[in-house]
Amino acid sequence: MQNKEIHITGTLVWYYYICHREVWFMGRQIVPDQDNPNIDIGRFIGENAYSRESKKEIAVGNSRFDIIRNKEGHLVISEIKKSSKFKDSARMQLAFYLSELETLGITARGELLFPEEKRKETIVLDDKLRAHLEQARRDILRIMYLPVPPPAQKKSLCKNCAYAELCWA
Repeated sequence: MQNKEIHITGTLVWYYYICHREVWFMGRQIVPDQDNPNIDIGRFIGENAYSRESKKEIAVGNSRFDIIRNKEGHLVISEIKKSSKFKDSARMQLAFYLSELETLGITARGELLFPEEKRKETIVLDDKLRAHLEQARRDILRIMYLPVPPPAQKKSLCKNCAYAELCWA
């Protein structure tokens, strides 16, 4: 990662709370197995859920929001997820987006949307989330500057991971 500027993205924050090895792969633009059915399902849900929303996939800097809208006079950004299985990762990814907007002087709140579960969760960026996010940003940079990926650690979610072949082949 020498001579390259590192941009922390919401996706890296998402992976940080799931697997540090995936952070290293994603940060180096190592593309996961695009034939992985979980990637297809997530992509399908992201593209087809909330199809009545007119403002989808808005990019701001290194962030990409699934939905952005004005709701009762407040800016709301929404992140669509396949399930709440990785809710903590999703919460921190959305907190990252809110933080990125905040640095631009834009105040917003967030919503995690789980269409298959017909659930949503409101996220408000507070001091506790900011502190967790700052620690995550520092550790993501530490991971990105490692010359080799962190060692693979067998977890239950490895069986569905699109990087599994890079860890367990």
